[in-house]
Amino acid sequence: MSAESYADDELDRIRALQQLAYRCAEAVAAGLTVGTTEREAATRLGDALRAAGAQGFFHTPFAWFGDRAAFVDHPTPSLLRPWREVAFVTQFFPTERRLEAGMVGILDVAPIQDGLCADIGYAFAEGGNHAHAGLRDALEVLADVRSLVLAEVRRERTMREVYQAVDGLLGDAGYENAHTHYPSHVLGHKLGRLPLGRLPAAMVAGFDWRTYLYFGRQLAAAALPGAGRVPLWNQSALANARPDPGLWAIEPHVRKGDLGAKWEELLVITDSDAHWLDDDLPHVRAAARAG
Repeated sequence: MSAESYADDELDRIRALQQLAYRCAEAVAAGLTVGTTEREAATRLGDALRAAGAQGFFHTPFAWFGDRAAFVDHPTPSLLRPWREVAFVTQFFPTERRLEAGMVGILDVAPIQDGLCADIGYAFAEGGNHAHAGLRDALEVLADVRSLVLAEVRRERTMREVYQAVDGLLGDAGYENAHTHYPSHVLGHKLGRLPLGRLPAAMVAGFDWRTYLYFGRQLAAAALPGAGRVPLWNQSALANARPDPGLWAIEPHVRKGDLGAKWEELLVITDSDAHWLDDDLPHVRAAARAG
């Protein structure tokens, strides 16, 4: 079955891992200086998490600066066959792009600890988020997206309907959807408990080898009649169903011109309800301060 359930103690551990990832991302972003490259930032993020106990990464740590955070030059992969586009993976890897004064960037990391995963995205501005009006505005729109996603899931909307509702909100606010450049155009994807999670981590083409097993098992289960849904949340006909119970990494990514911003956090869906795993996260606190 592609449906998954988690005990309270597992959710507590994943919540703690998500908090750790955000703390490390905030600390790394705050320590970046003009001239730092994406590769250097991503390496610092990975090192900080390993030092704090992370045993591996669902995907290699990402850092995107300037218009790369808006995916301005990224090709759009095939909706259901992203593996046919070689660039769909390499475009996400950090580069030698250097941070400039006042530039907006994004850090994205997915740590693994004891076979459990979190996946976060953190948007920041060199010089401080409070000093960048464009980033503040984008984060306000993303706060509305967070509320919309939860409300639509609780209304038992399909993944496709939620995706389209998010697109509508972004368009009304004057923003474009940038997550259409992700593999399979995902707004979100399943995440949680890895198969063979106690075995050592090893990266293969930018992803832990167990990441492939996890999605392979999910896709195989979804292919069985009545067994479950695809683990990819997008606008395709395959997503014309309610999301299965489990943990979903939701990652709305917006852009306006060469400015890009996102957050990524875990949504818990059960047979009868849905809730965000944690409401004490940087973008949630920022939205509360903004009123």
